[in-house]
Amino acid sequence: MTATDVSKQMLAIAAAAAEATGAEDLVALDVSEPLPLVDIFLLATGRSERNVAAIADEIEEKLLEAGHKRLRREGRQESRWILLDFGDLVVHVFHEQERAFYGLERLWKDCPVVPIDRPARAVSD
Repeated sequence: MTATDVSKQMLAIAAAAAEATGAEDLVALDVSEPLPLVDIFLLATGRSERNVAAIADEIEEKLLEAGHKRLRREGRQESRWILLDFGDLVVHVFHEQERAFYGLERLWKDCPVVPIDRPARAVSD
C-alpha cells in the first residue's frame, strides 16, 4: 500500500504552511504499510516553543481551510512536540531538541520518504 493522492495533496498544503512559518528539516514518510490507518507522517522542526506553536497553528488552519477534518491535536500547551492528526496525514512539529531526542526518522527508517511537492515559483526578471 502507498500514500494516496489525497494524502499527498494534504502533505503539500501542510508543508507549504510549515515552510511559510519558518519550519526546518521537513521530512515526509510513507507509513501506510506498517500503519494501515495513516498514509504519511510529516516531520518538521521549530527553533522555539513559540515557533513550534506557530507552525502547528498555520498547518492546522490551512488544512481546515482546504476542507480536511482534524481528528486530534496533542502537545499544544507545552509546544515542544505538537501532533496534528488529520487521518491520512499526521503532522509532528518538534522543537529541535525533541526532534533529536525522539528520532522518529530512526524509528521509521524502513518507510520510504515521500517527495514534498512545492509550487513552482515565478522567476523575477
